[in-house]
Amino acid sequence: MADTFEPKISRRGVLGMALAGAAFTSLATEPAHAQRVSTNAHIVIIGAGAAGTTLANRLVQRLEGARITIIDGRAEHLYQPGLTLVAAGLKPAGYVVSRTADWLPSGVTLVAEQASEIDPEARTVATAGGQRFDYDFLVVAPGMVQDYDAIEGFSLDMVGQNGIGALYAGPDHAARTWAAVSRFTEEGGTAVMTRPATEMKCAGAPLKHAFLVEDIASRGGARGRYEVQYTCPQPVLFSVPIVAEKVRMLFGERGIATHYRHTLTAIDPGRKVAFFTTPTTDAATGATGSSTVEMEYDYLHVIPPQRAPEVIRQSGLSWADRWTDQGWVECDRQTLRHPRYPEVFALGDIAGVPKGKTAASVKWQVPVVEDHLIAAIQGREGTETYDGYTSCPLITRVGRAMLVEFDYHDNLVPSFPGVIAPLEELWISWLMKEVALKATYNAMLRGRA
Repeated sequence: MADTFEPKISRRGVLGMALAGAAFTSLATEPAHAQRVSTNAHIVIIGAGAAGTTLANRLVQRLEGARITIIDGRAEHLYQPGLTLVAAGLKPAGYVVSRTADWLPSGVTLVAEQASEIDPEARTVATAGGQRFDYDFLVVAPGMVQDYDAIEGFSLDMVGQNGIGALYAGPDHAARTWAAVSRFTEEGGTAVMTRPATEMKCAGAPLKHAFLVEDIASRGGARGRYEVQYTCPQPVLFSVPIVAEKVRMLFGERGIATHYRHTLTAIDPGRKVAFFTTPTTDAATGATGSSTVEMEYDYLHVIPPQRAPEVIRQSGLSWADRWTDQGWVECDRQTLRHPRYPEVFALGDIAGVPKGKTAASVKWQVPVVEDHLIAAIQGREGTETYDGYTSCPLITRVGRAMLVEFDYHDNLVPSFPGVIAPLEELWISWLMKEVALKATYNAMLRGRA
């Protein structure tokens, strides 16, 4: 395993840490204590990731007498925002790993099995171990699955070998990704970066990885002997136009070539060739089709299509007229409540809304679901709404990042106007990602942010 890459901290860095601490304090303040509500309702939460765990902690603080059951077979809780840091050699794999049970409060029952069936008509959830639970309210927050089988010729045991990376696959694979990256940044060649055609968690992560690989290579043994190719199925680099333009300019300054409308479909690891489909139009007839493009690589980063787990796709809770190949849960984009089953809510990556597949979104989604769920228990209407808030600390170099925050309407909504400029590469924004964000995340899990 290659050594971890460690940037030096300057005097300005120490000042930045102080500013990051102040920013963290404003982000992680204790929520106002609302009056506790008595109820005998049974609330089932599927998923003990960021969304499910945060909600469980907040509900315990708000409800008296409720039965709260959280269903998740994963023994480990992953701090997923840290995976890009692990894959760049900036953090060890253990930095992102903790125990699921350690984050859950007393008063919550953890069923350490995967949900295997949801019957929204009967209001029941079954588990892989054969247990069945009735519910009064159901919160669906299982996260998403990575469809690596969709990439022909690829398997996860390749990661870290022959120039292949896949940081999304988990902490061990992110560490193996760094092993492949570190060889590339010393030996040089061509790096090919990918992203999927589907919706995905933290859509800025592919950009961060491209920026970090280029930055480390520019100061390593490969200096002057490498190139970075960024491929994406979309016609833009980011969903927010002003951010997309900024990234395009930075790519141009850094010599990162962009290939739009390129979807990774297969690899030949022996030849080190990646295969992409790209749309075509016949000039004479106007007929549309597709062609296959081959790209040679010395380092290839694979991000597969991302979808809802099978239990969700088979539940009848998914959208019927959009994202039909992905299966995200149908819900009102402001309340996250299911329109056909009002006792069901969606949270986090699984929610079928236009934005919001980040941990930062969870921070703003959970209070909305909490409000409407408790209002329903009390026989009234909730008042909180989710405006699509998403945050992306977009790393552009080791020690520099842009703190990009936006909503459903692609408006920039900075949390620190006049202090942190969202489209400037700043040390303080880097520290928000590298130092303060995990503390904020942990406070959020405990229901305190």
